Amino acid sequence: MLILASQSPRRREILERAGIPFTVRVADVDESVRVGEGAQSYVRRLATQKAVAVSRPGEVVLGADTTVVVGGEILAKPVDEADAERMLGLLGGRTHEVITGICLKVGGQLYIDAETTLVRFVELSAEEISAYVRTGEPMDKAGAYAIQGGASRYIDRIEGCYWNVVGLPVAKVFGQLRRRGLL
Repeated sequence: MLILASQSPRRREILERAGIPFTVRVADVDESVRVGEGAQSYVRRLATQKAVAVSRPGEVVLGADTTVVVGGEILAKPVDEADAERMLGLLGGRTHEVITGICLKVGGQLYIDAETTLVRFVELSAEEISAYVRTGEPMDKAGAYAIQGGASRYIDRIEGCYWNVVGLPVAKVFGQLRRRGLL
């Protein structure tokens, strides 16, 4: 059975909806961005660290990490409401990237990949940003928004995998598992 090395309720829901059986084992890793680290390297590193951290011999483990990039700046989870408002201010009226790194650990082998989706926000007023942040929804999400939640009204276009923006490129994960005969 697949072990999901994540505490994300969104990743759990995505795997459940896709009919991929799994159990959860939460990884405790430092999610800080390293100096000079690009977004692709960052999410791939964290996905790998999470998978390796919870792995036991003979298991198949999936680690994943998602970030948002706008204007070259990596937007992880906001540290407080002011940070969430700052992030949403950066996203308004612009296109940004949502990048999820995945690492499938099968025995001693690591299969590392990433998915990028482009997302465009409409212009946002300061009042709209404050009201959205007050809902609490942005606080545990990369880029301070949930495409499947209240922020859906601000997104006028995406290019790529919707589920990637939610938190897990499930078709990519399914393909990795299928190629290895694990489903």
